[in-house]
Amino acid sequence: MEESILIVDDEREIADLVALYLENEGFRVTKYYDGREALEYIREEKPDLAILDIMLPGISGLELCRKIRENYTYPVIMLTAKGEETDKITGLTLGADDYITKPFLPLELVARVKAQLRRYKRYNVAEEKEEDVLSVSGLVVNERTHECRLNEKELNLTPTEFSILSILCRRKGQVVSAEELFHLIWEEEYYTKNNNTITVHIRHLREKMGDSFENPKYIKTIWGCGYKIEG
Repeated sequence: MEESILIVDDEREIADLVALYLENEGFRVTKYYDGREALEYIREEKPDLAILDIMLPGISGLELCRKIRENYTYPVIMLTAKGEETDKITGLTLGADDYITKPFLPLELVARVKAQLRRYKRYNVAEEKEEDVLSVSGLVVNERTHECRLNEKELNLTPTEFSILSILCRRKGQVVSAEELFHLIWEEEYYTKNNNTITVHIRHLREKMGDSFENPKYIKTIWGCGYKIEG
């Protein structure tokens, strides 16, 4: 079954070009050039991945991302204009998994789409095994069902947040650098400009877990080295 991709961008040439590249790779693509029209689709349909431009008429891509995260965990990639660092961070905070800055090469976006889908679909394996369930101090991460509970309370995590937590739990007691986290999650090289990506996801994870930055119980920052979870 072909995977479905939602594209929302008011720059028709960009949306049409990206759609063409994705369709050539076998994806089923739905396009919208207006945020309000896309919102109706989001409420009624569940694509495998969404690509949202931040600046849209009607409803912004950031608001669409927030709406998606109210009910769904499928990957979201934000399209941002050069220099919109604040918008990138806001998008990640609202639950986006990745962002790409315009202008970009269509093949680069296609590669990001494939990487996000590989990671998201990785949890849909056929049989749950004991090693698929990770437990650390009241935190339970089920890699098979993509569920996470903290002291019996379910945490609603995005795919990227779940991946970060899963990696840290599997490396319990070990320090994992931001560079390694980035490479393991996106399966591509780490660049300095992407440093905020991991930082923002970690901050969002702590907020959802009710964890303190100054005196964290779970995700600890090891300055100059990375992050770790201790059992």
